[in-house]
Amino acid sequence: MIFESSKMKLEVISTKLIGETNDCYICKDLKSSGGSLYTVIVVKDHECIKNVLEAFRRLDLVENSALVDSFACEGIHVLVFPYRRERNLFDFYAGELYSLKVCEDICINTIIACMQLALPYQLLYLLLTQNQLNLSSDNNIFMSYAIDLKDFDLNITEKDCVVECARIILVLLEAKASQKANSFILLQKKSANRSYSKFSELYRDITIAAVGDKRISLFGRLKLWLSLYSNYIFGVLFWICVILGIIALSLIISRFVLGNGSWLRIIFNNFKNIGTESLVQ
Repeated sequence: MIFESSKMKLEVISTKLIGETNDCYICKDLKSSGGSLYTVIVVKDHECIKNVLEAFRRLDLVENSALVDSFACEGIHVLVFPYRRERNLFDFYAGELYSLKVCEDICINTIIACMQLALPYQLLYLLLTQNQLNLSSDNNIFMSYAIDLKDFDLNITEKDCVVECARIILVLLEAKASQKANSFILLQKKSANRSYSKFSELYRDITIAAVGDKRISLFGRLKLWLSLYSNYIFGVLFWICVILGIIALSLIISRFVLGNGSWLRIIFNNFKNIGTESLVQ
């Protein structure tokens, strides 16, 4: 079986899933010199693909996401994602054998992988709930994309993904619960109450818990704060620069229009005299 677009010719080499809504295959691209492998999701349900494409459109991620290609083909729609040989997280994770630090590092890497994945939250949620997380040999996390889209829901938000990610982290940390009793109980409570709304909140709690009872240095606190709020900081700095630029431009224009008397000087001079009284002694 072959699926072909303007830039790819995908030959099926193995089947991962056959479902009512979609099928999933591992395919080789015959147009690439190295015969690169990809995960190919063939969507048969027209309402489902309409919702999937709408999710990408909302986030403007079609051109810059993990989605390699997307095309219609003989009444179906094909979604192409990267393929990497699976090392399922729960098959390779050995919490009882790992040190506490290694377990915490894997948990942090799990959150980072979710934060960095350029996909709509509706798809990320399916990756999390359908066991598509993988553990590399250096303890980093990467994703597989062999998912069933029958439960795709446009109403899924970041909060739903964070709550599911927190549940996974609780499973990973369970073997070390006695060593991190307080932080583990806190995570349990916040997860059960669906208290997390953003990945940055979960990242903050896990990172601070990983420090343990060690005193966090001022530099460490600053580094953590910057990592959590860098986007907001750059946004504020951007608008400050815009405002300063507008002020500078207005000063330059007033210099040309008013000569040596800038608009600031004119405004200031108007307040030197009120009626017949001078304010300058």
